[in-house]
Amino acid sequence: MAGLACAEALRSAAFEVTLFDKGRGAGGRMSTRRVATAAGEASFDHGAQYFTVRDAAFQARVEAWRDAGQAAPWPAAGDDAWVGTPGMNAPVRQMAEAAGVHWSTRIEALSRDGDGWRIADQIFDITLVATPAEQAWPLLAPWEAGFAAKAAETPSAPCWTVMAAFAEPLPFAADVLREQGLIGWAARNSAKPGRSGPESWVVQAGALWSRAHLEESAEAIVAPLLDALAERAGAPLPAPLSASAHRWRYAKSGSAGDGLLWSAALRLGVCGDWLIGPRVEAAWLSGHRLAAAVTASL
Repeated sequence: MAGLACAEALRSAAFEVTLFDKGRGAGGRMSTRRVATAAGEASFDHGAQYFTVRDAAFQARVEAWRDAGQAAPWPAAGDDAWVGTPGMNAPVRQMAEAAGVHWSTRIEALSRDGDGWRIADQIFDITLVATPAEQAWPLLAPWEAGFAAKAAETPSAPCWTVMAAFAEPLPFAADVLREQGLIGWAARNSAKPGRSGPESWVVQAGALWSRAHLEESAEAIVAPLLDALAERAGAPLPAPLSASAHRWRYAKSGSAGDGLLWSAALRLGVCGDWLIGPRVEAAWLSGHRLAAAVTASL
């Protein structure tokens, strides 16, 4: 979200922008996973569960997504909660399609070439890094020690997430279960607006439990989180149609409080939610603010 928001704003200011991403497609921590089951395809927003809106500029962007059928309110999570439709990744997919991202491209180091930057065998005037803090600081360290130190001092919290589909509804009156015990969050994903398919649940462990079990296998994580969900239900769960786990090493960002990092001398910048706070809106704002700093200085 941060990188795509920055790219949108830079393109509107007549910059030519090239984006690289190590993933296979749009989403990141706003990813949606789809799984075939005997009762049809189940979908899981297994990263960010929803987003809120406070800033007027972001409100306008969210309303544009809503008008395009790519976002909708989700009152079950709160009066100001929104989700992507038909999956959480819908807004970033739309942004990425317009941006022409180079997918499956891992950038492991930045190198200078005269006054420019060499990345993936191309030369660029400016380099902007939009990754979690833990992935940003190794890229930044050879060139801007202050930026790298800021990233190293702003760690993320991890999260183990279980995705489970069922042939029948689970016995919960509400579609959202908030933190209790080892569960940090659980939601009936199939009840979100625009969703279809069988009963599907996303169960996310709290940060402390996730950190304590971070290096366990995904297979070992499913049972304890589903057991915790059954305990909340007060009854055994039906056998799931499918169940799997995903580890987010950098799930919930820290909050450096800077908004953006930009060196006009190096033409090197950084954006991301970790520079503001752990929210989708913060990622969007950081990207926009970095684009404004670049435009103002150049």
